[in-house]
Amino acid sequence: MTSNPHFAEVVNLLHLESEAIAQTATRLDQHQVERAIELLAGCKGKVVTLGVGKSGIIAQKIAATMTSTGTAALHLHPSDALHGGIAIVSSEDVVIVLSNSGETDEIIEMLPYLKHRQVPIIAIVGNLNSTLARRAEAVLDASVDQEACPLNLAPTTSTTVALAIGDALAMTLMSVKGLTPDDFAINHPAGRLGKRLTLKVADLMHSGVENPTTEVGSSWVEVVKAISNGGLGAVNVVDAQARLVGVITDGDLRRTIQRLDHAALENLTGAEIMTRNPVVAQPELLAYDALHLMEDRPSQISVLPVVDGERVCVGLVRLHDIVRSGL
Repeated sequence: MTSNPHFAEVVNLLHLESEAIAQTATRLDQHQVERAIELLAGCKGKVVTLGVGKSGIIAQKIAATMTSTGTAALHLHPSDALHGGIAIVSSEDVVIVLSNSGETDEIIEMLPYLKHRQVPIIAIVGNLNSTLARRAEAVLDASVDQEACPLNLAPTTSTTVALAIGDALAMTLMSVKGLTPDDFAINHPAGRLGKRLTLKVADLMHSGVENPTTEVGSSWVEVVKAISNGGLGAVNVVDAQARLVGVITDGDLRRTIQRLDHAALENLTGAEIMTRNPVVAQPELLAYDALHLMEDRPSQISVLPVVDGERVCVGLVRLHDIVRSGL
């Protein structure tokens, strides 16, 4: 079997970039890292990231990661900043500047204006002897021995290292601030974790006019009509005070009719068909927990009546509703 030179090249370049990150971990100065975290953790405003070209793209990603993990951040392009955008930067902010050379024209031009606003600067820079490094309050060494580019020109390894440093800062800040899974979920409401930790039965249940109910003394024909009109495959059975006394699914109805003779059907009522004291949920219960209520049992159930603290029936939630939500 002949070796594939392209595959070998891809693997070698991946090793090159991963080794560069590993070397960065040994190059970083402890005092500088601690100073950077101190500045970020004590920031009363927002974190503003700056970068030009590929560094600007990395700066955008760092800002997005920080924002989603509990640290308000935004990316500001230096050119936009020099034409009015710098107004968004206040003395309560912290600025992270990315530049491999540390001498990028737009970055250097901005430094006096940032200093005038008394904004602390954290530099993620590849040249510790650069203008940017000399003017920053904290300097994080993002230097690399070689770019992954065959010509050693295109920003590749250097941007990977800068991104890794940004991720490390964001994750350390997350730890320092004690961000919990609940906090994370609030910032990610559309994600599965966010839904599991925030979506409640009240958000998914059928309530009001959509809540199919029938009184305990209703005939089986009235039960059939209630199930059909509700379109949920089940109906809640309530007493005169609207308190739940049972639930009837279309399966319950079919099985009851099947075992009775025609004469017995004439006087059949909901009380004889229903499941008494069914498993219930309350509106504030997490939908994910309701899902487990239905599934983690010897015989799975497909619907849950929803009741308030007085056991008044306020809705019905189906397994289908919860699964469809993306949990």
